[in-house]
Amino acid sequence: MTAWLLRHPDTLHPEDHSGLATIRAACPHLNAIADHVNAFAEILTGRHGHRLNAWITAVTADDQPDLHSFIAGLRRDHDAVLNGLTLPYSSGVVEGHVNRIKMIKRQMYGRANLDLLRKRVLLA
Repeated sequence: MTAWLLRHPDTLHPEDHSGLATIRAACPHLNAIADHVNAFAEILTGRHGHRLNAWITAVTADDQPDLHSFIAGLRRDHDAVLNGLTLPYSSGVVEGHVNRIKMIKRQMYGRANLDLLRKRVLLA
């Protein structure tokens, strides 16, 4: 059910569509959560950061306790979230390099000194 809610509706199989529709019809609370999740997915994928505050207000007004901790996290770092949803810049490339270096460091732990680790990072 979670996979049905978190996937784009266009990528669901027809039987998944019918299952999701049945579940949403049976539970109004889950239907409201699904609407909020879909709205946030549109904000996220379309880089519509200007809609974030309205979405937070709508979820808070709808009294969705399942989303309160998520909203608290968004509010805690609101400026960074807003920039991430609005600006085209990403630190993904840097994070990829950091992940690669950490993986090499874990593989080399206890096997060699810093000179060999440096060479492996530069050559890999």
